[in-house]
This record gives sequence, C-alpha cells and structure tokens, in this order.
Amino acid sequence: MDSGKVRVRFAPSPTGPLHIGGVRTALYNYLFARKHHGQLILRIEDTDRTRFVEGAEDYILESFKWCGIEFDEGVHVGGPFGPYRQSERKDIYRQFAEKLVASGHAYYAFDTAEELETLRKQLESEKLPNTSYSVISRTRMKNSLTLNEVEVNSKLAAGEEFVIRFKMPENESVEFSDLIRGDISVNTSTLDDKVLFKSDGMPTYHLANIVDDHLMEISHVIRGEEWLPSLPLHILLYRSFGWNAPQFAHMPLTLKPDGKGKLSKRDGDRLGFPVFPLEWKNPQTGEVSSGYRESGYFPEAFINILAFLGWNPGTEQEIFSMEELIEAFSIGRIGKAGSRFDPEKAKWYNHQYLIQKSDKELAEIWMSELTERGIDFSMDYISKVVGLVKERADFVKDFWENASFFFEAPESYDEKMVKKRWKEDTPEILIKVMQWIENIAPFTSAEIHEKMNDFLQKNNIGMGQIMPLIRLALVGSGKGPGVMEMMEVLGKEEVIKRIDQFISIYKP
Repeated sequence: MDSGKVRVRFAPSPTGPLHIGGVRTALYNYLFARKHHGQLILRIEDTDRTRFVEGAEDYILESFKWCGIEFDEGVHVGGPFGPYRQSERKDIYRQFAEKLVASGHAYYAFDTAEELETLRKQLESEKLPNTSYSVISRTRMKNSLTLNEVEVNSKLAAGEEFVIRFKMPENESVEFSDLIRGDISVNTSTLDDKVLFKSDGMPTYHLANIVDDHLMEISHVIRGEEWLPSLPLHILLYRSFGWNAPQFAHMPLTLKPDGKGKLSKRDGDRLGFPVFPLEWKNPQTGEVSSGYRESGYFPEAFINILAFLGWNPGTEQEIFSMEELIEAFSIGRIGKAGSRFDPEKAKWYNHQYLIQKSDKELAEIWMSELTERGIDFSMDYISKVVGLVKERADFVKDFWENASFFFEAPESYDEKMVKKRWKEDTPEILIKVMQWIENIAPFTSAEIHEKMNDFLQKNNIGMGQIMPLIRLALVGSGKGPGVMEMMEVLGKEEVIKRIDQFISIYKP
C-alpha cells in the first residue's frame, strides 16, 4: 500500500436502524478522506447472522444518500476490493484463521457451552483476576493446546463443533498510539483468548475486520471509543499476520442530554427527539421510531449538528457547509471527552439553515402540506407569507401555526384581548380605519406606514390604541408578524373584509 494514500472505511452491521453516533463516525471518515483526497469505503459487517434485520442495509444506504455522505467503494457502488459484504467473503476468513493456527498464534477449542459455564464459575470461586477463557484457564480446557495432534485431527475429522481462539501472549506489554488518545500500553495478562472463528463457519468481528482492513488497504481506522478495549487484540493480530497496522483514532461517545452514559433510543423517546437519521419501522414489532428527515430537519443542518459532537474548528464559526467542514476538519481537533447531545441546539441549527433558504424554496417545500389542507394559493403569495414567518420557525412544519391566518380568516377572537381593547368608540374608529385603507395606494407596508401617522394625528388616535385592534381583526389574537407587513400580503380587499367582519361580530 502507498504509505501516503488515505483509505478509510465505515463498516456498520445491519442489525437495525443507524444511530446518529454511527452517522457521525461515517461523517468524520468522509471529511478525513475528502480532506486528504483519499477514498471512503462502505463495508457491511453482517457476520453475526443471529442479529441480522431485514431492511437494515437498505436503511443505511438511504440514510447516507439523504445526508449527502458519498462513498467511493462499497456494497452499492462496487470497487476493486470487493465483495464489500462480509457474508460474501466468509471463505477468505477461514483461510486466515487457519494460518494463525498453523503459526501458533491461535488454536482450536472444542469446549461446549456447559463446559464454558462450569469454567467461569470455577474461576470465580477461585477469585482469579481473569475469569474468562485466557492464559490462566486455557490449559484446563479441551483445545489443541491440551490435546495431542491425533486427538485434534480426530475431532476435526468427526465434524465436532469448534471455535478458533487467539492465543494471547503471556504477560506482555502491548504498546500502541491512538491519534486521539495518544500512547497506550496494555498488559496481555488482563486480556482473554477471544474467539476469531465461530462454529457456524463465520468469523467474529475481530478477525473479519482485521483481514478486510488489510486486504482493502485501509490506512486509518476512525471509529467509536467502544472499540478501544479491543485495540490491543487487533494490534496483536496485525503482528501475528506480519502486517503493518493502520493508524487508529477512537472518537468520544455521543452522550445523553441529561445524566450519564451513551445516547440511546430510550433517551430520544423520553425527551422527544430522534436518534436515527430516518424514520425506522421495526419489521418484527411494527414499532416506529422517529427520524431527523421526517421530523423536518434539513440534511445540511443534520450534518452540521453531528460535526460538532466531539469536534470543533477552533474558531467561533458554527455554521459550516460540507465543503467548509472538509476544509476545516482535522483529527487533532477531536476531543477525548464524550459530547453531550443538545436537542435545543439541534433545533437552533435547523433554524439557521431555514432562515438562510430563499422564501421560494421554503414555499415549495411547504406546498405539499398546504395542498393536503386543501389550501390553494399562488406560489408568489405563499412565498410572501413564508418571508414574514420564517424567522419565528425552526421547521417548515411550524409555518402553519404561525401563518394559518394568511389563508383562512379568523372564525373566533381572543376574548380576553377583545375585552381589554374593545371600547364604546371602537366601531367608529375601525370604520374610519377602513375608509383610510381604501385610499392607500400602492398598498404596501411602506406606504401604509407613511400614511399612518397622518391618519392618527387627524383622528386624534394613539398608535397603541389602534394597532392591537387591527391585529385582532386580521389574526384573531395578538400573534403574528408586523401589522403593516401582514396588511400588504393580505391585500386591501381582504384587510377591509376582515375588519368589517370583526366590527359586525362585536358591534352592539
């Protein structure tokens, strides 16, 4: 492999929906690859067939398509290092597992589940420091280290079930460097003899990902810190094969908004925010989990949210395009500490992207909801409405609550506000307002504003006396954008009609 060539991978398991922590891992790999003009590979690690979930792989692919994270090689685009689905590579892993057995770095183990449970209880009763299958206990068990060659070959020939375990060196320091964590040293006496190849003919993650990363010429492994405890084994596997290991970077966890621990689906359900990029329907239970796309987030806002979960640019800038993220990204600016997810900050990001979009673009997005509601107005009118309400919204779905009165005249009025504002002379004043409005031309907010002071002076009316009444007539409550801006969008005829309706309801 060319030492200067960057090749990174994201390797999810199709065991369910993709967590936003996984999307963040893929994003950091993508940014790193693009920054260094390298390649990003999508590999599906489906060796654990017991946890395989139908539809999960398609969900993963659709999620990345929505996010805008593009892969150079993978299950969906092919490439020179395929196949990219581990279940289609299983014959490769058996060969490499056997190589480790032949070189003395691994061994066959024929122990049954009952025998393993008996071992665990025995080690616990002896209060030994390591109660798993390890250098301490392997000499007591049924494996190719304790059985002679004839016995081993006989068991293999008879088709007895077996696993291949890594033979952990005794009392050796494994030293390695992580691009985020720095130098680390682990003594092998604390580690167990992990299974590399299972009785069902499939490799475990430990063997498969090492073999695939080597064969696919992966230069950097950027993954979550939950894999940090496995790193000593992975380093030893590279050494056992005589291969150069890639550089490793273990990212901090995405933490729940409150309390301690990793962000989970339960936290999202409890606090009312998604933890998956897209909506997911569990094929077994039918349970539906919310997604960022369906919740109204823009993909570029979603990416911006994830980028800041563990990384910062070292500047005050918070809003980044994908191109700006690529330019600014570096592994050196990823922190070691877990990053707490903030649902309110996530909404803030979406608001920033929403207000940057043109009124027309937002109107086009909103049009589908309006059509469902039976609302039929011109795109020009809807765009004007959007321009007045978007500052108050975090999502396009918030528009209706803030703008329904632009499409439907109020059928009721805030009684508390009416009681406060309606005086004996109110009908007379509002009639004068209608007459004044009739003569405004052009009917723009600027012209209305300019003529307003003259009207108030002539009729000896205060601004605070009349504006809340006009707002009540137009909206039915005290909410909404500026009154004069609303008047312009609604148009002269509609404004007069609504004021007249308001008078007719409350005039004695």
